Amino acid sequence: MKVWKLIAGVLSTVIFVIMMVQSCAAGFVNVLEDNGSSSGTVGFICGLLILAGGIVSIATFKSRAKGGNITIIVLFSLAAFLGFTGYDNYGDLVIWSVWAMINVILAIVGLVVNSRKSK
Repeated sequence: MKVWKLIAGVLSTVIFVIMMVQSCAAGFVNVLEDNGSSSGTVGFICGLLILAGGIVSIATFKSRAKGGNITIIVLFSLAAFLGFTGYDNYGDLVIWSVWAMINVILAIVGLVVNSRKSK
């Protein structure tokens, strides 16, 4: 699980950069088209949550404490929820939400595995 946390953290940081570029472009298009969509803003917030989850993942990759995995679960769950509910005309947000859900599932697996090892 240590390797997953490190890789997920690094990939989440790279994904954050991509999301910021896409979200700014989507927000700009939303303003130009005056379509009332907020998918650029939702993408920006999801990107920040994914970055925060990635930072926590990197910071806690050597730790066996439950707090790191729980924080990762909360941050990535919020990102996935916002992404799935607010993607509007920004379809790539679904892809990033799936990435967040993969991290949630792996963090839950890590939490269960670490709790069984400590018994």
